Amino acid sequence: MFETRFAVPGRIAVSNRAAAVWQTATLTEVRRETPHAATFRFAVPAWAGHLPGQHLMLRLTAEDGYTAQRHYSLASAPDASGHIELTLDHVPGGEVSGWFHTVAKPGDRVEVRGPLSGFFAWPGDRPALLIGAGSGVVPLMSMIRHHRARQLDVPLRLLVSARGPEELIYAREYGPETTPVFTRSAPEGLPVGRLDASHLEPLFTAGTPWEAYVCGSNAFAEHASRLLVDAGQPVDRIRIERYG
Repeated sequence: MFETRFAVPGRIAVSNRAAAVWQTATLTEVRRETPHAATFRFAVPAWAGHLPGQHLMLRLTAEDGYTAQRHYSLASAPDASGHIELTLDHVPGGEVSGWFHTVAKPGDRVEVRGPLSGFFAWPGDRPALLIGAGSGVVPLMSMIRHHRARQLDVPLRLLVSARGPEELIYAREYGPETTPVFTRSAPEGLPVGRLDASHLEPLFTAGTPWEAYVCGSNAFAEHASRLLVDAGQPVDRIRIERYG
């Protein structure tokens, strides 16, 4: 089997061969992010590492042998801790997300396989303009955490859209690199409205050669990518990950 490897700055190389193997992941911590989203931290001792923006496959197996598999973006930065984090919305009627939000507790075990897909990955070697909505911010937070952990000096900016402050995932972690956009309600002094050209304009005045990463619903991804093109972003330097 042919094996490829790609390196994370300051981190071990990641093997595609390792990504094909199912591993046991033990839930160690649950952190509430919003009324409908929570972060789940897992111990995965043999995790080979990942690039910010990658995802994994997660598998649950019931006592009767029934299995359910889902793809989830990695929220954690690459490090050597043997832990990874996923942030999951509680999807109404969701088979897997429902189990995590209503049943899962520290000590429970699941299976994971990854990391998967390098298309949406950011190695940390080029300016990154991140645009996300709702839980679409999850892979983008992996990039922000990596940028901070490695103290990278490459420019990085995040535009994150949420219905209101209570729905803003990772609200406590954002710094000066982040501009929140609230579509239904906002803290006093901040406008309410959709992401538009005025949010992008200041980021293009300096001529920074951005690599753009867009993640969100189908409708949001289409809207954000059109705004980027109108702002002058080359189409071949827009990476899109969508859901729904």
